[in-house]
Amino acid sequence: MNTLIFRTVAPFLTALMVLFSIFVLLRGHNEPGGGFIGGLIAVSALAIFGIANGIVAVRKALWFHPMAISAFGLFMACIAGLLSMAFAVPFMTGLWIYPVILGVEIPLSSVMLFDAGVYLVVVGSITSIALALEAEENV
Repeated sequence: MNTLIFRTVAPFLTALMVLFSIFVLLRGHNEPGGGFIGGLIAVSALAIFGIANGIVAVRKALWFHPMAISAFGLFMACIAGLLSMAFAVPFMTGLWIYPVILGVEIPLSSVMLFDAGVYLVVVGSITSIALALEAEENV
């Protein structure tokens, strides 16, 4: 299924799906969605890109090794839990700050930090597995 049309459309579809996965990530702690399902959508986008262009193109597009992405996501999720302990509240209690940026109050939370960590863990680990399986198949 490596047609010219598919190879031409795949980068645009990948970008659209990654953008949608970030939307799902950002709305996840208030409505259905979040880091896990957003990460799965992003991995699906990378899979489409990989089918169209090969695993070398996916590795180039990621910039970092997939397991490094996963490790950084795990670090972010752990920091979200440790923040609550630093403020002497029960572990994984959500903490909120409301900075004003350009005159707009933006609520930020440790819950969002945890969701972003889960997103990166899912993207890194499943992409790593998919790339390893694809590399094995090509040998």
